[in-house]
Amino acid sequence: MPSVRDVTFELLRRLDLTVVVGNPGSTEETFLKDFPADFTYVLALQESSVIGIADGLAQGLKKPVLVNVHTGAGMGNAMGCILTAYLNKTPLIITAGQQTREMLLGEPFLTNTEETVLPKPWVKWSYEPKRPQDVPGAFMRAYAMAVQQPTGPVFLSLPLDDWDKEMDARDVLRSVSTRHAPDPARLEDFAARIRASHNPVLVYGGDLSRSQAWEAGIAFAEALQAPVWLGPFTECVPFPGNHPLYAGVLPPAVGPLGQALSGHDLVVVVGAPVFRYYPWVAGEILPAGTKLLQIIDDPYEAAKSVAGDSLVADSLLALEALLPLVGSRPVRGPVRQNAPVAAVPDDAPLPLTPGQIFAVLSESAPADVIVVNESPSNMRDLAGTSLGVVTRPHSSYVMASGGLGWGMPAAVGLAMAEARTGRNRPVVAVIGDGSFQYSLQSIWTGVQHGAHVVFVVLRNEQYGILKAFARLEETPGVPGLDLPGLDIVSLGKGYGAATAKAAAPIEIRAAFAKALAFKGVSVIEIATDKHISDLIPK
Repeated sequence: MPSVRDVTFELLRRLDLTVVVGNPGSTEETFLKDFPADFTYVLALQESSVIGIADGLAQGLKKPVLVNVHTGAGMGNAMGCILTAYLNKTPLIITAGQQTREMLLGEPFLTNTEETVLPKPWVKWSYEPKRPQDVPGAFMRAYAMAVQQPTGPVFLSLPLDDWDKEMDARDVLRSVSTRHAPDPARLEDFAARIRASHNPVLVYGGDLSRSQAWEAGIAFAEALQAPVWLGPFTECVPFPGNHPLYAGVLPPAVGPLGQALSGHDLVVVVGAPVFRYYPWVAGEILPAGTKLLQIIDDPYEAAKSVAGDSLVADSLLALEALLPLVGSRPVRGPVRQNAPVAAVPDDAPLPLTPGQIFAVLSESAPADVIVVNESPSNMRDLAGTSLGVVTRPHSSYVMASGGLGWGMPAAVGLAMAEARTGRNRPVVAVIGDGSFQYSLQSIWTGVQHGAHVVFVVLRNEQYGILKAFARLEETPGVPGLDLPGLDIVSLGKGYGAATAKAAAPIEIRAAFAKALAFKGVSVIEIATDKHISDLIPK
């Protein structure tokens, strides 16, 4: 008679869940015992990195990834990146060991007390099987929950003594639908309101990327000849930044965002929340007389929208259904004129500004590069250069949560996905010197797996984004915002990465070219000036 392990691992094979990202503990070793040769175990050195790597890997592979961390202690370490994975809508099946069932009543050492409560509300489903023989079925249900829209992480707590128990060889494999089609009546209503609009504007979000709607999003915008904004904090850019209809990224504050939409009688939001705000800047949510329509795959997001009428549906299916109903409009000119980025002379005063650094990197960045950004104070500077202008689908990623520590492991996971799929696009992760400290252990995992990642670390010796908040919030004298004495090169070298320190344009060009050619993990430390930009542009 097969064991719970036998039946479970056979199910995982059939679900194509043969990659496990983890950091093992004593309560997980019974799951990992005699680890099958046809499975891959990706070791990360801390649970936050475990989740971040799995997140990037799942986004790159476009399918769920299996995660294994150590009971309640490991889940505690992982929670920050679990929150991010939930807001990123990344399908992860997160597992943690639980103590032996026979001892659970007395809550022995390393018991995961209230195990299903711990990860909430940042998982779609949380469960501990009631008996060992339910473990395979729990994995099947977890998979079904993870892949149904809105996709996202789920959690299973697994007692360590379940795996060797005998059970019938039951086949629990089943399939589920992964897309929501739009309601036809609601769709026709939306189409009629779009046709009646005199000057519509579009706001796109990460759902378009997840639903493979890049081309459909372009076709819809061109049919309406409507400007396309990205919603604030869009985690995966779904529209080309070099398109004539691209308008930019909406500011993440009520007043400025409403002002950006002025002159439009209808706002059509596709695949994005309405809206991600922070900080508080007073104003009108929408200009007077402006109406809003939202298409989102998440009923919760639709319910909490601060304005407008919502349609719950998959972005691709909704756009494909709307396109023949909305007609087409005369071609307009470009919605904005981008000033050319000035070349940076070799004798430019040092330290360079972030914009100058990104301009230098842009000179030799490959056209197919994937960019991960976790340098919050420098996002606008990056967007103003060709390195930051997204021209291809699935090539730009940030975290949807605002929680630092996701970018570095996610970049490693994305690079591993590139290798596994054979696309082999290089990953360039722009990381602040403060952000670098949160999950730097992920460098080691990248080195061990030969991931092609270039970490460009901007060293301004401060939490620049927090100083910008302090200016906006009029809170002078806040302690803990300066970061002197960090040696980025030594930290990267300690985990096995190729490292370099650069300051002048010629040094940056040489270090970046070497890192792109290396095909492994590189860390480039670049000193930047300490100027603090306004949080919300005036």
